Amino acid sequence: MPRGEIQQRVQRHIDSLVRTGAETGVQVAVYRDGALVVDAVAGSADPATGRALTSGTPVFSFSTGKNMATTIAHALVARGYLGYDTRVADLWPEFGEHGKAATTLRHVLTHTAGLPAMPREITPADLPDRSRVCAALAGAEPRWPPGTAVGYHAYTFGFLLGELARRATGRPMRELLREWVTAPLGIDGQLYFGAPAEALPGFARLEQPARDRPGGPADDDAILAPWERRPGAELGNDEEILRADIPSVGSATAHGLAAMFDALLRARLVGSAQLAQLSALAFEGTDRVFGTPARMALGFPLGRIGAPAEERSAAFGWPGGGGSYAYADPARGVAFALTKTRLRPDFDTALSVTAILADHLARDEERP
Repeated sequence: MPRGEIQQRVQRHIDSLVRTGAETGVQVAVYRDGALVVDAVAGSADPATGRALTSGTPVFSFSTGKNMATTIAHALVARGYLGYDTRVADLWPEFGEHGKAATTLRHVLTHTAGLPAMPREITPADLPDRSRVCAALAGAEPRWPPGTAVGYHAYTFGFLLGELARRATGRPMRELLREWVTAPLGIDGQLYFGAPAEALPGFARLEQPARDRPGGPADDDAILAPWERRPGAELGNDEEILRADIPSVGSATAHGLAAMFDALLRARLVGSAQLAQLSALAFEGTDRVFGTPARMALGFPLGRIGAPAEERSAAFGWPGGGGSYAYADPARGVAFALTKTRLRPDFDTALSVTAILADHLARDEERP
């Protein structure tokens, strides 16, 4: 394990977060130019038993799993199964109903497909039933013409990508993730869309203060249902969910996510020309779900969360509900990931750790 200055700074910080009760378990991993410079872990994987969290303990990390799904989508393009402008209905004819015939992979990746929310008949209990969910999406009407507006596709994103992948290759995302990412990178057991039953005892248990748990009646004016808007520990601890192939969310170690992003930056998963294409601005607008500015690359939001404007961050990567975060920064050759077991409605822990890393990088760049 690395023992340099940045490793020590991050380790001290997350130890303090656990000691003061701000967090119960945290993993942080950072690669820079292909070298693992941080592999820090603190706290417990299961507060009820005291089982220690290790850098190899998978943590259900909600939408941070979109980083894995998007990486597979780009691998599908790199391997010739799809093009960014392939129409979804060319592989999935039923999807072309109700004004969706022109929807492309590019629209799905940029969250401009017009299907940000699950049809209301779909509940969390339905998520393991791919056929039911995909049939509901195929029959849904888009909220806007594909490609004309952006809005966060919370759970629909992974099912759209997953069905495209299945129809293009005949295989589920969980298999493609293992064959194309975890096995060649030597990180088997660290990234999952649906884990085998025998692996589940080694997973972390999520916990959530009562004040932060999702609840309250559904808001008919809201685009997303309450369970889509806010993460719940019950969902992330549900064995049926953990075993299901739901590529909008996933289980991961920080090390596995950072290793994947490092491989992407070093053109091990796609070529360098495709890397430049996938990390460039692809759509910009106001997010119709959250009402916030959105700058989208192909499958990733652009800019490091919390980065000051003067940094002009070229980073790309998804955070996850509850506070996890992973990104790749091609300008600095940095791949970063943080996973955590306590779900909170903010990203304070991720912001505090990325600030330490940004300070270290700035000092490093100033050195002669």
